[in-house]
Amino acid sequence: MLILHNARIYTLDPQQPIATALAIEQDRIIAVGETPDIMALARSGSVIQDMAGKVILPGLVDAHIHLQHFALNLQRVDCETPTRAECLRRVAERVAQTPPGQWILGHGWNQNEWPEGFGSAQDLDALTSAHPIFLTAKSLHAAWVNSTALHLAGIDAHTPDPPDGRIQRDARGQPTGILFEAAVELVQRCIPQPGVQEVAQAIQQAQSTLWRMGLTGVHDFDQRTCFLALQALRREGRLMLRVLKSIPAELLDEAIALGLGSDFGDAWLRIGGVKLFSDGALGPQTAAMFEPYLGREDRGVLFLDADQIYEMGCKAGEVGLSLAIHAIGDRANAEVLTGLERLRAWETSLGKPHLRHRIEHVQLLRHQDLGRLAQAEIIASVQPIHATSDMYMADRHWGERARYAYAYQSLLAHGTRLAFGSDAPVESPNPFWGIHAAVTRQRPDGQPGPEGWYPQERLTLQQALEGYTLGPAYAAGLECCLGRLREGYYADLIVLEEDPWKMLADLLYQLQPWATMVGGKWVWIEGETA
Repeated sequence: MLILHNARIYTLDPQQPIATALAIEQDRIIAVGETPDIMALARSGSVIQDMAGKVILPGLVDAHIHLQHFALNLQRVDCETPTRAECLRRVAERVAQTPPGQWILGHGWNQNEWPEGFGSAQDLDALTSAHPIFLTAKSLHAAWVNSTALHLAGIDAHTPDPPDGRIQRDARGQPTGILFEAAVELVQRCIPQPGVQEVAQAIQQAQSTLWRMGLTGVHDFDQRTCFLALQALRREGRLMLRVLKSIPAELLDEAIALGLGSDFGDAWLRIGGVKLFSDGALGPQTAAMFEPYLGREDRGVLFLDADQIYEMGCKAGEVGLSLAIHAIGDRANAEVLTGLERLRAWETSLGKPHLRHRIEHVQLLRHQDLGRLAQAEIIASVQPIHATSDMYMADRHWGERARYAYAYQSLLAHGTRLAFGSDAPVESPNPFWGIHAAVTRQRPDGQPGPEGWYPQERLTLQQALEGYTLGPAYAAGLECCLGRLREGYYADLIVLEEDPWKMLADLLYQLQPWATMVGGKWVWIEGETA
């Protein structure tokens, strides 16, 4: 038995919101309460740890991450820079360290943040012709490549745009080196792909980065290789994050043939929903809109309409697979909601259980659509840090429509369940950055001002924490054993030296765990090798 006492424990359990001690047996909490009562449970061999007044919270969960991408990106060029010139400098530095012929990979550029705007193949060609270069945008919906990479992919002036993708071209029709949506795959498929063991090793190393941030679990949206790597880690006892694993849409038929349903697995590695894409993203202006982007005639790209979503949902629902659908623009969200509402009616008519369907991102809604998620019992899987990262871009491209962008308080007011994530590596998976963004609607430097961006959508600290605890637990079908510190729940928790309820909201992004526990084991302790 392990007893943690002399702590301030915020349990997120309404029956006992605050306690000072808890007892753990193996991987479960067996008692929560006041220090004298919990200390009375101690027996020979019990380990008693004085927490010296520190704060204990339930472990935090990132409900939308690309785990393989995040882990591998820790080894790639960081292209999230204030200027294009700085990005090019970093790429040049990597080129100098890399043998000719090997790929230079990077991630994070955002032309909306660069005074110079988009880069070009020629910019990268000036650095090297001996290395193919592939740099993914922050949104993951675009890529910037050099002429060597274009040549390897066979992309030239005569290459047609692929379905659901676009090759940016200059006035002469020549590819510029910028690829959007499905066109990214034309180059991506030429890059040697890491094997299962390489991905497993990268994920194992990335775990410590996530523990240090306070994460004890994630909902992953990468593909087959990532799933195989996670299974290998689980078999070998090296997986110490709880993972809800989505099914890629292209493997839906195989999952159905196997009869693989959501919730299959255990509390370490568990099947989630089928990941579908209904549109693109805000950054490259490919999110599907009812009205054009400001200053343009373009309304984005709609990949799936309500009929297609309903049909795929029925197909998946026959074996108990839920849907997790990417939707950014207001039209995409409306189409997804219509499809899911029909799917709910189908489930009800056949007496089937209501699966935990979710919309990923829910970035822009029309006012009349705000209540539809709650009415249809749809989870809003959202990323608070997107609101502050994207705010100027949203104002620029959506104008007044941005009033109902990232509208978390409005969704909560209608009764919507929220599950918070980061979309890492699109953003940092640091949950305290997300909590700060949700509570203040500000960037760490205070932009856009003291009240934040659309301050009516700010959340309370309690609501923000629930988005990283109770929301993900419900979305994973594990609300009976995760998300709170309560008897019978898994001993997943974090320890803070500062009390978030007693500090300025403006400083929440500075919080860092002193320790992280998963399944009753300390996996991270500041200053120690756990």
